[in-house]
Amino acid sequence: MSRRVVITGAGVISPIGIGVDEFWRHCLQGKASVAPIPEHWQRYAESHSRIWSPLPDIDSELLGVARTERLQLDPVAVLALGAARQAIEGAGFVLKPAEGRTRAFIMSGADNARTGVYFGTGLGGAITFLQNHTYHLLKGPRAALMSYAEEQGSFSSRESLDNILGLMAHGKRFNPFEVSMVMPNAPAAAVGIKFTLTGPNVTYCLACASSTVAVGNAYRAVRDGYVDVAISGGCEYFGDEHGHIFRSFDVSGTLARDCADPDTANRPFDEKRSGFLFSQGGAAVLVLEELEHAQHRGAAIMAELIGFAETFDAHSMMSLAPGGEQIERMIRAALADANQLPRDVDYVNAHGTGTKNNDQTEVDVINRVFGKSVRVNSTKSLLGHTIGASGAIEALVTALSLRDGMTHICKNLDTPILDLNFVRSVERFDPRVGLSQSFAFGGHNAALVMRRFD
Repeated sequence: MSRRVVITGAGVISPIGIGVDEFWRHCLQGKASVAPIPEHWQRYAESHSRIWSPLPDIDSELLGVARTERLQLDPVAVLALGAARQAIEGAGFVLKPAEGRTRAFIMSGADNARTGVYFGTGLGGAITFLQNHTYHLLKGPRAALMSYAEEQGSFSSRESLDNILGLMAHGKRFNPFEVSMVMPNAPAAAVGIKFTLTGPNVTYCLACASSTVAVGNAYRAVRDGYVDVAISGGCEYFGDEHGHIFRSFDVSGTLARDCADPDTANRPFDEKRSGFLFSQGGAAVLVLEELEHAQHRGAAIMAELIGFAETFDAHSMMSLAPGGEQIERMIRAALADANQLPRDVDYVNAHGTGTKNNDQTEVDVINRVFGKSVRVNSTKSLLGHTIGASGAIEALVTALSLRDGMTHICKNLDTPILDLNFVRSVERFDPRVGLSQSFAFGGHNAALVMRRFD
């Protein structure tokens, strides 16, 4: 069985916008999110990179996540729930209260047993783990230090004591829900529970390729008849109190280091690139649906998914294999799955991190496969790298670019490392086929192929 698969709804929470309309408007305006890292992070380490891409203030109640739910969920699952609700409602499904269950819903118009959840995340509930670990580690020593200072008066000033205690800051309690909050599968499970979806519920944890693989496998599940509807995407959240996760990327040398001008520090595919812009996180969700099922509902269709493939470098935990042979094999396999030739592709949403070796390898492969005419851009040039959420966000951009016949610029690209057809201005064009690709630590490569739906 091989069925046509279309995108009927989408939701997004990103550093440059919440909701598809705001996000896409800001993409086309070339809006970026760049700010200094929190000042108190620098009390723990002297960073090489000093900027990040923060999320806007988020009201979880407006996302449909109540306070009692939020206390039992890591922020990454809250983002997943918010983006999923946007996508489900955007696809035209009516949410009705589930009988006998507080704050749970039924998707009217879908068979819950034939609706699956396919999510990707790189680290899952890392924030909850770090918060509880800090409490576990520091509560006793901090209390003992305060008691000793009061009894002995051994500190020369209250200011010095405050500085020490400030470095030992921790949460107010050890969360009794930690186990269920830190599980990488918690975001997908939370979506399934919230919307009473009893079909397959699967999590893919493949670093920066996580959500591309999640959407790809959701596509296969709908295409091959295992489900009729798939809630697919990815999420990530890295805003920990002490800047631990930021530091782990910083010491590995992957983050943008030329930060004298924060507005131009993030520059994928440019000769002056110095690393990627670390993002606080985000989430994107696509509703995939079998074509006849969508048409029977009268759903609006954003784009059609027609191909997916993934490969593995088997080379290094941290860097792409020289030459990009497995990336090229992955692209050609995705095109074969879509029954398309390289000349049929009008647009490539590149992985485009801004790191030295990755960008060079990627442009060389694009040039070998597609030549210099295909339009190329990097969504990370606007919002930085959201790791596990990045593939889903970039798949959404690809679908919107096909739908609207325009796409965003590759920001801060002054001197390209290769003379490809990089998007330097927002102009109308007539794309029929687009490809979105992701690469990941560990050596994972994945790509999605989409077609404009007429």
